[in-house]
Amino acid sequence: MNGNRNAFANGIRDGAPIALGYFAVAFSLGIVAKKAGLNPFQGFLSSILNHASAGEYAEFTVIMANAPYFEMAIVILVTNIRYLLMSCALSQKFSPDTAMGHRLLVGFGITDEIFGISVGKPGMLNPCYSYGAMAIALPGWAFGTAMGVVAGNVLPVSLVSALSVALYGMFVAIIVPAAKAGRVVGGVILVSFLASFIVSRLSVFNGLSDSMKISLLTVVIAGAAALLFPLKEGPERESVIEEGAEENRGRISGGEAEK
Repeated sequence: MNGNRNAFANGIRDGAPIALGYFAVAFSLGIVAKKAGLNPFQGFLSSILNHASAGEYAEFTVIMANAPYFEMAIVILVTNIRYLLMSCALSQKFSPDTAMGHRLLVGFGITDEIFGISVGKPGMLNPCYSYGAMAIALPGWAFGTAMGVVAGNVLPVSLVSALSVALYGMFVAIIVPAAKAGRVVGGVILVSFLASFIVSRLSVFNGLSDSMKISLLTVVIAGAAALLFPLKEGPERESVIEEGAEENRGRISGGEAEK
């Protein structure tokens, strides 16, 4: 239980700056929600259930167009499809003994930033770490939207946009240590930046949403990196997995003993 508490506390600590960035970004999102006719509670509910700015912008656009629910579901699925890939990648960080319930809950709360700090943790990932990050970051996103609906027009749009730069700083803080740790990872990051820029400039991809572009690039670049630079299977990798399984069993046994 102490391991779970420590992991949860670490998640809250690492998620606090994400929450501040989310609040600023969602504040501008609340302005759009207000134009779509949503009240503060509806804006809050929308953001606590949908954790992506692109997905919510698409959602509010569909609402303003009075489109049917089916169209809204399809649009949000397409704009948020990259989180399916993130969920698959993050599942590899869990101990084999991790219950399906934990996997589903962590998958529900995945965002770009929460995925970044979670996948960057060394060794096996304790789901409680992700829960801690989610517990502070996701309410920051939801309350930011609600506040944007209430008072979004009070602050200049330029100021709200400037506050969102903090998120890019957090992305840099996430990827730089990983790039320093391995030349392959650093090279893949650079290729990803270059490919993303090229795709954004080519008119042939204009019909795809930003999320779909990210998903396609992720599959292609990650697949190429896996083929060219595969991870070696061996005793060292198996020992890490076994240690994670033993740690997870120890947490479960400790919890049952306390009960």
